[in-house]
Amino acid sequence: MHSPSENLKAQRIQSPDWDGALPGDFQISVVIPVYNEVRTVAQVIERIRGCGLPCEILLIDDGSTDGTGELLERWRDQPDLVIHFQDRNQGKGAALRAGFALATGNIVIIQDADLEYDPNEYRRLIAPIVLGDADVVYGSRFQAGPIQRHAFWSYYGNRFLTRLSNIFTRLHLTDMETCYKVFHRDVLAVLRPQLREDGFGIEPEITAHLARIPGIRILELPISYSSRSYAAGKKLRLRDAFWAIWCILRYHWIR
Repeated sequence: MHSPSENLKAQRIQSPDWDGALPGDFQISVVIPVYNEVRTVAQVIERIRGCGLPCEILLIDDGSTDGTGELLERWRDQPDLVIHFQDRNQGKGAALRAGFALATGNIVIIQDADLEYDPNEYRRLIAPIVLGDADVVYGSRFQAGPIQRHAFWSYYGNRFLTRLSNIFTRLHLTDMETCYKVFHRDVLAVLRPQLREDGFGIEPEITAHLARIPGIRILELPISYSSRSYAAGKKLRLRDAFWAIWCILRYHWIR
């Protein structure tokens, strides 16, 4: 790893000067936890395929009951897809751990199975890692201006959790809870054995463990975001916010 930034602060940069060229054997692993997303998962896959980058797409079905599992089963023969079925619904964190264990790419990206995040952002998000300027990149929903249809409590809840996390990690993130976390595979190899959260607590846990890696370089870039409503399938609830607070405290004290 490289020498640390000042106090391990997250640095914010604009899009680097990069022509987009990648080595011939370069691959991106996109890890997608999937739970009851039969209406959107096919569109997400097509958007990833349309991003213009070589992607290994890992779909981790977390015990879906709406027909998602049957849909994924029909796609098993597609060469760019890696499909894994959890034996029961365990949560986003458990699905991510399963996906991380299967990922083989040079860079690993977390992608949700809904349509809130745009895979066309990938090229910009991986650029600092490809150029050797970062080890991890967070895509911030709050650097790009107003967020479309973002619920009041969700918006301020995210901002509060990020600020609380920053107090303990000494990072200067603007969006700790973002889905778009992008890792160099060497960082993920250090991070993966430490992860234990099964649910949405995986977000503050990842951030806490990353902040303790000597010399880690974490950058933030603005991303677009189109929030969906709870009626449309959004899964975060108030209890998840309280658990996130617990995880921020817990992983500050537990090494």
